Amino acid sequence: MDKSDFTKWSNRATDWGQTYLDTLRERPVRAQVSPGEIMAKLPPQAPEQPEDMEEIFNDFANIVPDGMTHWQHPRFFAYFPANAAPASMIAEQLANTMAAQCMLWQTSPAATEIETRMVEWLRDALGLAPHFSGVIQDSATSSTLSAILTMRERALSWRGNKSGLSGEKPVRIYASAQTHSSIDKACWIAGIGQQNLVKIPTDAHYSMSTQALRAAIRADRKAGFLPAGIVICVGGTSIGATDDVAAIIEVAKDENLYTHVDAAWAGSAMICPEFRPLWHGVDGADSIVFNPHKWLGAQFDCSVQFLAEPSAQIRTLGLRPEYLKTQGAGEITNYNEWTVPLGRRFRALKLWFLLRAYGLEGLRTRIRNHVAWVKELEGKLAAHPDFTIITELRFSLFTFQYTPKDGDANALTAALLAKINDDGRIYLTQTQHEGKFVIRMTAGQFDCTRDDVMAVYDVLVALSARLSPQAHP
Repeated sequence: MDKSDFTKWSNRATDWGQTYLDTLRERPVRAQVSPGEIMAKLPPQAPEQPEDMEEIFNDFANIVPDGMTHWQHPRFFAYFPANAAPASMIAEQLANTMAAQCMLWQTSPAATEIETRMVEWLRDALGLAPHFSGVIQDSATSSTLSAILTMRERALSWRGNKSGLSGEKPVRIYASAQTHSSIDKACWIAGIGQQNLVKIPTDAHYSMSTQALRAAIRADRKAGFLPAGIVICVGGTSIGATDDVAAIIEVAKDENLYTHVDAAWAGSAMICPEFRPLWHGVDGADSIVFNPHKWLGAQFDCSVQFLAEPSAQIRTLGLRPEYLKTQGAGEITNYNEWTVPLGRRFRALKLWFLLRAYGLEGLRTRIRNHVAWVKELEGKLAAHPDFTIITELRFSLFTFQYTPKDGDANALTAALLAKINDDGRIYLTQTQHEGKFVIRMTAGQFDCTRDDVMAVYDVLVALSARLSPQAHP
């Protein structure tokens, strides 16, 4: 294939894409294949000679869609969504066509300056203070790693990057058990180590105990450790737990520790002013991450890290060898110096299209609908005698068990979940909460409707009746 065929095949791909989106409801949400089934359809070696695009495209259509879990399906209620609003898809297509490597201002002036403006738009949309600037990363994992590396370097007076961690006091990071596993991974990669990530007990609301936090920090100092920073949870992945942001930041300031707020999923809800009390005090944080690709509709991947003062992170991650300098220019923004990767994609373009095509009010309506519909579903399920709500609604997430009389709730809930996902009409996932195997229910797919959310109840009741003769509507 050469450039003269580009129009033909891009149009073919667009036509396929339109049909795919129009018929998504007809597909099972989760891939209905066995491990190795797709690989068995692929030749063991690459072809020596070019193959015809017609054959390649047909193989794609015959092999790939049935081997995919369909994240844009309106009945995808698993994990958290990774959305792709149509306007965002168009922007991504344009970015892919230009295929720019946006590491420096001079390699992509428009990408750099649109990124700056999109971060400002989102900062204001979330109600954050004007002192925040920020950067677009690929995922919250990368944003959190950047923050934890900055915590480490700040605590070590910037010696870690130069001389390593040998001979230094062990660096300590603090978080609750409700935080995401990406915090654990960041501590591994940063050389801090799992045993130096201190998981602080939570209170009755599953928020980090500020009293236990303060005690742990002071005990660690006394024991010869080096406290460096705190990761604050807003809308945890497991059950949606949220820490008392203001209270933890107060502890951090008293102890001179760097703070990072992980609001990867729930941060999107803050475009609605009524949710902002849930992260009251956030303007005192040093770093905040939220993922527009989770709940706002920006095509994956797109994570925004806000920074109260970017100089500390730039000092931690920024390198400017001679070959990356912009000759004849004064101080300019090069976002590769704010992040771990040197190479960068033009992620800001899909935010620009998204925010303009749907408007903040249109996005707020979607989020408010998701929350209202999931709350309605929670009420219906709570009234059913064979189901028990385990953790109540937080944003648009609650958890439940299948609990008919005279049964092992953990085993029955696991069996029901397997039936649900084999059935294919909806897709749900699980977590462990206080020793219980529970099913998570969360809505946030860009095109889901109230009927889609209410369908969860019908599927649960129908499949549980088949699972246990004692279950009844």
